[in-house]
Amino acid sequence: MTDASTALLVCSAKGCQAAARWTLLWNNPKLHTPDRRKEWLACNDHKESLGVFLGARGFLKDTRPLPT
Repeated sequence: MTDASTALLVCSAKGCQAAARWTLLWNNPKLHTPDRRKEWLACNDHKESLGVFLGARGFLKDTRPLPT
């Protein structure tokens, strides 16, 4: 990803328009094959709360920083 494209990515938290800094990779095993990964983007303020939401359901697989 280039710096310009990263600047356009916004957090997936409801109502948040902050720049995304993290990718939360997840899947719902009832719907997705084990190798499939969906992505939510998170700003620094919502990284933890989105991760807790996904983790409580057993969906969170990995959290990675977006390239800067």
